[in-house]
Amino acid sequence: MTSNLFKHQRKSFIKTGELYFWTATINHWHKLLLPDTNKQILLDSLQFLTDKNKIEVFAFVIMPNHIHFIWRMLAMNGKELPHVSFLKHTAHAFKKQLQKEDNSTLADYAVDAHNKQYEFWQRDSLAVLLYSKEVTYQKLDYIHGNPLKEHWQLAKEPADYYYSSAKFYEQGEKDFVFLKDIRELF
Repeated sequence: MTSNLFKHQRKSFIKTGELYFWTATINHWHKLLLPDTNKQILLDSLQFLTDKNKIEVFAFVIMPNHIHFIWRMLAMNGKELPHVSFLKHTAHAFKKQLQKEDNSTLADYAVDAHNKQYEFWQRDSLAVLLYSKEVTYQKLDYIHGNPLKEHWQLAKEPADYYYSSAKFYEQGEKDFVFLKDIRELF
C-alpha cells in the first residue's frame, strides 16, 4: 500500500449549472489581497463575468490571502470554465499592479515554468458541491464569519467587513451589483 493512497488533494472540478462553495488561495499564503486595489481586481473580474452571463455569485469574502465564494458557472468563457478565466485574469492584473506599485514584491511569485513567469494563485483551489439547503447555509455562515476569526480580526461583526456579502444578507444593502440572493434558490 502506498502513502499516496490516503493523500488528500484539493481539486477545483466544477460542473456548469451546479452551485459550489469555492476557495482559492494566494501562492505561499502571501497577503497579496491586503491592499484594496488588489481586492478591487477581484470584484471587477466577478462583475465582468457576471455581466457576460458566465457566472452567478451568491456569496463571497475576500481575505488577505484567500477567497471564498458561493457561485455557479453558467457557461463556458471561450474554451474554459469561468473560474479558470477568473484566476488567469486576476493573476495578469496582479502582475500589472505590482509592476506599477511594488516591483520588489513581484519576485515573491516568480516561478521557473515554461508557460509563465509568475504564479499568484496556488494550484489547489477547492470546489465543494452544495447539495442541500443546510450545507449551503453552513458555508454561507462560514464565509461571513471568516473575517471575525481570532487570527484575522478584520471586523467585529460580519456586516462590518466591506469585502464580503454579509452586509447584503444581514442588512439588505447591496454594495455589489453582481451579487444574487441565495435565499431565492430555496
